[in-house]
Formats: sequence, structure tokens, C-alpha cells
Amino acid sequence: MSTDDKRIREFAYQIWESEGRPDGQEHRHWEMARKLAEAEALAPSKPPRATRAASAKPGKPATKPKAVTKPAAAAPLVPPGEKVPPEGKSSTAKKPRAPRKPAAS
Repeated sequence: MSTDDKRIREFAYQIWESEGRPDGQEHRHWEMARKLAEAEALAPSKPPRATRAASAKPGKPATKPKAVTKPAAAAPLVPPGEKVPPEGKSSTAKKPRAPRKPAAS
């Protein structure tokens, strides 16, 4: 048995199992598996990588791409005479707690 036939058999078995192992579908499963194996054989083994080195001009060294950083968050505007809140703290005042209900007696 050739390698292609083994691969087709594996695909057909996987298809058969994925469909709940139905009876009488061998021919359809085999055809589906044959097409999958054929497509797999025609597909390149490694997808081509687009790199700067490939697009660089001959004789020039390829440059390493720079890391992308997020811009720093804008500092909040603080009116003159007010204090700047510490890092991670909100400048808004906390809400006052609601008064407790009197205990039932």
C-alpha cells in the first residue's frame, strides 16, 4: 500500500468517525478523503514568509523591525493649586456611605 493510500485511509476513517460511523457511506468517505489527500499533497510544505530580508535590496543589510509601543496615557489636567493624585488613585472623591438602618428590636 502506498503512502498516498495510507493517508487516504486515515482521512476516510476520520470522516467516518466524525459523522458518527454511519453504514453504507464508504464510497463517499473515500472520495472526500482522496480529495483532501490530493489538496494536502499540492499544498506547499512551508508557507512562504514575507520578511524584510526578502524585500531588501541586494547588498544592503536587512533591518530589524522596531517594536511597536503604545503611546503613554495623557496625564490628567490639574487646575493650579490642586494636588495631583498618586499613581493609580482616582482624583474623584469617594461617595459617602449610606446611613445604617436602626436595629430592629
